[in-house]
Amino acid sequence: MDSEAELDLQVCVTGQHRQMLDQVLDLFKIIPDFDLNLMTSGQSLSDINAAILVKINKIILEEKPDLILVHGDTSTSMSTALASFFAGVPVGHVEAGLRTYDVRAPYPEEFNRQMISKVASYHFAPTNQCKENLLDERVNPNSIWVTGNTVIDALKYTLQVIHDDSTMRNQLHGDLFEKLNFDFMSTKYILITGHRRENFGEGFVNICSSIKGIADKFPNLHFVYPVHLNPNVYEPVHRMLGENRNIHLIEPQDYLHFLLLLENCYLVLTDSGGIQEEAPSLGKPVLVMRDKTERSEVLISGAIKLVGTDETKILAEVTRLIEDENYYCSMSQARSPYGDGTAAAKIIGVLDKELNYHWKSK
Repeated sequence: MDSEAELDLQVCVTGQHRQMLDQVLDLFKIIPDFDLNLMTSGQSLSDINAAILVKINKIILEEKPDLILVHGDTSTSMSTALASFFAGVPVGHVEAGLRTYDVRAPYPEEFNRQMISKVASYHFAPTNQCKENLLDERVNPNSIWVTGNTVIDALKYTLQVIHDDSTMRNQLHGDLFEKLNFDFMSTKYILITGHRRENFGEGFVNICSSIKGIADKFPNLHFVYPVHLNPNVYEPVHRMLGENRNIHLIEPQDYLHFLLLLENCYLVLTDSGGIQEEAPSLGKPVLVMRDKTERSEVLISGAIKLVGTDETKILAEVTRLIEDENYYCSMSQARSPYGDGTAAAKIIGVLDKELNYHWKSK
């Protein structure tokens, strides 16, 4: 390798979360060099991981990369990191060091990210706490950099694009007005997301029961729930919440529409991960319908609160946020610890320095 080698960047996607992926690729003007399109209905986690391992290994053998970057804690990232390790190719992990230390919460993401950390050579940690988690696991301190998280880069960039493009903005607004049948720009509403495997069954019944109780208690408050198509989510949500006039059950939203909903909501009820970073960056309180979170920094900051799937606790916390303005402000004004939108630039800077690359535009 030359001391000033030119970097040939190639992008590979597996097709997880296809609907959101395609729109994000278009938004960021990314054309994948490899699109494996692996997802089919009814796949188990074993099916997904096995297919990724085989397909990624073939690409590694053909392309012979010097470094592979993976992001987050998906099956794509875990299996790609494992295939890279088997092939002797260094791995850089973006969003490294998040932990609950319970491999079944969230499942399978906690296992995925711990496994990636075992084989990664470059760890790009969103926060100092993530760095400390890695150090506690005896990761080489010289292989860890605190960069913030690229999810905040994407959030800030995308909202700026929407705000600067009046045609796009008007189209997105029109789409959402049609789906919701109320003025989401000037009406108070709670945004809900829920899809975690560990909440299937009794957990989702409790979540739906609590949402119904809040909707009945506050009939003038609206609830917007983009419902995951998994039958374990879709069936109880529509069965238990479909008759409430102030609950709006809509199809899963793409990234642009969802960010507009997030930017304009009053608060968020979720069992998701990334929203625990995105919503506080927009000043939105988050009630997390899980018993544990890998994002302990934002929990400590006061911007989120764990409520699990406890119906009484969810109802009490939502009621308090609606009725207690000081409590609401204490959460909405808490500072997000996940960076200022420059994580990608910092990661590039590290790779420039560590690998003596300079970047070639495609």
